[in-house]
Order: sequence, then structure tokens, then C-alpha cells
Amino acid sequence: MDFEAIKAAAQNYQADMTRFLREMISHPSESCEEREVVHCIKAEMERLGYDKVEVDGLGNVIGWMGDGEKIIAIDSHIDTVGIGNLSNWEADPYEGYETEDVIYGRGGSDQEGGMASAVYGVKIMKELNLIPAGYKIMVVGSVQEEDCDGMCWQYIVNKDFNGPEDARSKIEFVISTEPTDGGIYRGHRGRMEIRVDVKGISCHGSAPERGDNAIYKMADIIQNIRSLNENGDGPSNEIKGLVKMLNPEFNPEHAEDAQFLGRGTCTVSQIFYTSPSRCAVADSCAISVDRRMTAGETWDSCLKEIEALPAVQKYKDDVKVSMYMYDRPSWTGEVYETECFFPTWINKESAAHVQALADAHKALWGEVRIGHADADPKYDAMHLRNRPLIDKWTFSTNCVSIQGRYGIPCVGFGPGAESQAHAPNEITWKQDLVTCAALYAAVPGLYKTEEKTENATEFRQSLTDNDIQ
Repeated sequence: MDFEAIKAAAQNYQADMTRFLREMISHPSESCEEREVVHCIKAEMERLGYDKVEVDGLGNVIGWMGDGEKIIAIDSHIDTVGIGNLSNWEADPYEGYETEDVIYGRGGSDQEGGMASAVYGVKIMKELNLIPAGYKIMVVGSVQEEDCDGMCWQYIVNKDFNGPEDARSKIEFVISTEPTDGGIYRGHRGRMEIRVDVKGISCHGSAPERGDNAIYKMADIIQNIRSLNENGDGPSNEIKGLVKMLNPEFNPEHAEDAQFLGRGTCTVSQIFYTSPSRCAVADSCAISVDRRMTAGETWDSCLKEIEALPAVQKYKDDVKVSMYMYDRPSWTGEVYETECFFPTWINKESAAHVQALADAHKALWGEVRIGHADADPKYDAMHLRNRPLIDKWTFSTNCVSIQGRYGIPCVGFGPGAESQAHAPNEITWKQDLVTCAALYAAVPGLYKTEEKTENATEFRQSLTDNDIQ
């Protein structure tokens, strides 16, 4: 394989990738509103000579290159979060701007930059004849990830393929292009969205003792949830903190994996109430809890630990702990209902698909993370990259379904920085676009099928006991 030719091709496409990324950024594309950016991507793929480009029923845009039976897929979610308070932005988040080194705008790092690199990386594969015999490449621009991680791939697996068994038999592995700060990522924590509801009884606010204030009950529960996140795991802690899962005493089978991923966390993210008026006692209160799960935790254990909190037990008859369901229509109007549960997963570092990316990186760029160095810390990437080349994400990705639910191997390498995700004044780096496009182009030819094993997965979280696919 001519690695210098791959690097030169990727560098030659830097201006095209920059233009394409800025076009994507110019189309606001929050979850369920991706129509314009989908058509933008479809047009770019068609212009570049993809063998087939399609938009599925949910609205995912999928480009194909090659004609083999086995598939290597590259996934980029193309929806973004909103912009929040516009006064926090120094420039229009959708018009954006570019310098010699960076591209500014909502979605640059999270994660339309990954789409730009993937589309052109596969173009390079075709130009340099890098798609191995028997393979085809699937480039996915997936929708609604910011709303419900992985639901888009639940749709792909169960609607575009004939279910998990069929998808596993055809897809060798998937590269996620979520931002990785120049690293190759082999796993991340899972998450779930928990709701806690508390009942009360309203009365006139002038005599609150006549009622039962649901907000006061919830205040006790919130403090317990905070303790669950912040406490240690020693004998003096009535509520043992989530850090306990790093301790083999509490997590004998998976403490080592938990130490790699990092501890689980929980935080109250939303609060709701009902009350007859501002001069009445609240008769209900509810909160959302963002729960990040490490190895050894399950959907059931996470619900049960909330139910076991002292304040929940105190108000037990008036408290309900549940998991959210997701059923928002996509931009096409399609609804794919699923629970808001996103499983934890880890690959072994020795897995064939992980090593294919590692081999490509070493051949193209060396054995350490690379990126743009800048005297201005605002534009510098390298202060984030003094870490092992092979590591893990802090946030979660579509891999929660691809590998977490279905066991289709995943690995991550994408342009941009995790710290730019959901932040105002989001940027990505032009060098990253080039780095990633070159690596994607090289990977299929370095994937050693003879080294593929059935035990590539180091940890997959248990699934729920319902019949959701």
C-alpha cells in the first residue's frame, strides 16, 4: 500500500472537505430537522461518483462504494444540538468562518467534520483502488443521534437489513467518526435516561400544612441522588457513591474494565412540577436523571439503586422510578420507538478491527496522536492529545446500538475534540479532516480477516428484558 500517495490525496482534498463541511454547517440540522443537510450530503456523494446513494425511511443518508458482499461501514451522525444563548457565540454559528487552520460553526467537531472526512476518505479508496475484493464500503450519515443515541442504527439493522443476525453476517465492523482528539477509541460508558415522579396534595399556599408538597419530597430525593454521585464507598457512607464500581469488592467481575472506562455518574438534568397556581402547594414533581454507566452496571441495577435511596424509600408509595421512552418522528415522519437505554461496550485492544486502525495510523502518522499546534490556546488541539493513542470516549455514540445492542464490532477515530461538542464557538481543525480521511482510506486494506475472533468484545452490558429490537 502506497501510504504517501494516500496522504497526498487526502491533503489535496483539504479544500474540498473544508468547503463541504462549511456547506453542511450552513444548514441548521437539529435532531428531526436534518432534511437540508441530508440532501447536501447526498448531492456531494453523487458528485463524487459513489456507486449508490440512498435515503432510508428514517432519513439516514447512505452512500455505497464497491460491490462485494462483506461491508465495512463508516458512521457519522449529521444532526447537531441547538446553539443555546446566541450571545455566547462570537460569530454566526451557521455562517461560521474559517482561518488557515480551523473551521468555525455548529457541527464542526460534533460531528459533521466526520462526515466530510468519511465521504472523501472513501473517494480516495476508489481513486487508489484500495477497496479489497469481496468488500463494499457503507458511509452512513445518521439522524437523531443527539436525541437518542443509536436509534438510527436500530432502524438500519432492523429495517434496512433483515435484523441483527443478517446485519452481523454482512457488516465486518463500523468506524465511528465522532471526535476522538486524535486517538483511536475502543469503547465508552453507556447511559440511560431515568425519570422520578413524586405525588403530593395541593392546598392553598396560605396554609401549606393542609397539603403535601411534592417539591419538598423531591428536594430530599435530589440530595440523595447528588450523594450517590459524589459519595465515597466506605463504611461511613449510608449512600455508597458510584465510585464503588471501580472497587473489586463491589464489582469483582468488571472492576478492571470500569477503571478503563471511568466511574459511572448521575446528575439531575431537568425538573418539572404541577400546581393549581403560584399560590398553591405543588401536587406533583418530576425530575430527569442523566445516568452514565460503567462496566458491571445494568439498566436494572441503575433503577434499583434509585429506588433504594433513603428518601425514595421514605416516600415510597408516592414515588415512581422509570426509564424514558423515545418516540419523536424523524424528518421523514417515521417513528421508531425505543427505550432510552444505551449500553456500555468495550473492545479488546487486540481485536482485528481495532488493530487495523492502529496499523493505519502507525503507517501514515506514527504511534502518537497528532494535530494542529497553535500558540493561541483557543485554536490549539495538542493540549488535549497527550494521551495513549488507543483509549476511550467520555461521551456516548451510536456504537451503543451497533456494538452494545447488536454485537457488530465498532471502533472510533474522528476529527475534532470532545470538548468542542455542544459548546458555543465550536471549531474543528483542517488538519484533522486530512488525517482522518487518509486513515479511513487505508483501513480496509489493513484489516486482517484471519485475525478476526469471536471474542473481540471485552464487555457488553446486559440488555433490558423487553422486546424492543
